[in-house]
Amino acid sequence: MYDDVLKKSKSFMEKSIDSLKKELTKVRTGRASITLLDDVRVDYYGTPTPLNQVGTLAVPEPRLITIQPWEKNLIPEIEKAIMKSDLGLNPASDGQIVRIAIPALTEERRKEMAKLAKSIGENAKVGVRNARRDANDTLKQMEKDKDISEDDLKRGEKEVQDLTDSYVKQIDDVVSAKEQEVMEI
Repeated sequence: MYDDVLKKSKSFMEKSIDSLKKELTKVRTGRASITLLDDVRVDYYGTPTPLNQVGTLAVPEPRLITIQPWEKNLIPEIEKAIMKSDLGLNPASDGQIVRIAIPALTEERRKEMAKLAKSIGENAKVGVRNARRDANDTLKQMEKDKDISEDDLKRGEKEVQDLTDSYVKQIDDVVSAKEQEVMEI
């Protein structure tokens, strides 16, 4: 009977992990990654358009991103969009292709990025804990409505807690890996 509650809370916890991984891709490391530019929008004939929809993005070297626009007249717009993006990147073009050199991070900036990764991880843990609370509330209501026994309630709460613990550990592992990636030179 309480299997549906467990499936639902597991689904919410999965979404927290997925969201965490997506958010962490935006945390800058010393390496080039095209995911850094996911939120950059280019003015394409009056419409804010994702950068990856106006050109081909590539990482030919560990500290270089290249953008080959499909239309040459977009180069100034692409450069302007990257400058406005608050990523701290300086694009350069040769009239054909836009190059973005990814500068090495200072020690202070690395620590800031590691702290940001931890903060994003804490937000994911809050999501997991909210899923646990919702599941426990649902189980208590089911027991109150006599849909499940008190023993089923205790068993269900234990299973929800075990699920929560495993997802919190996954979050810690993902954040720890990102911190190591940020801190390596």
